[in-house]
Amino acid sequence: MTNKYEWSALILRVVLGIAFFVHGLAKFQGGIENIVGWFESIGLPGFLAYGVALIETAGGIALILGLGTKMVSALLALIMIGAILKVKLAAGFLGNGQSAGYELDLAFLAMAVSLAVTGSKLYSLGHVIFRGREYNDDASKSA
Repeated sequence: MTNKYEWSALILRVVLGIAFFVHGLAKFQGGIENIVGWFESIGLPGFLAYGVALIETAGGIALILGLGTKMVSALLALIMIGAILKVKLAAGFLGNGQSAGYELDLAFLAMAVSLAVTGSKLYSLGHVIFRGREYNDDASKSA
């Protein structure tokens, strides 16, 4: 019997996965070189843009499929912390009219931390692959 916590973790995992996949894909489609330049303009090493875009894109797919949910979510949480502190915090919670605020980033951060702590095994490819062994993304252990 599947409990309500597994269903809520599934919803968080899939929605967060879609959101990050789209954000990462947009970085590549819009020209990753532009993102590299923007990273450098705000004082970050440009090569980080490749890592962020790759983690967002591949991590989004991994979350949707349910592969490495805890690890991927932890990486996405770190990206959100960096985005809030380095880019969004100065604009305030709702933004300042010229720049978006950090409310969406904070929501993504909360979702990612929740998944990093609990995992999500319902309809998870990782749970299917590692069924015979102890799979690390077992949300039901804490429920």
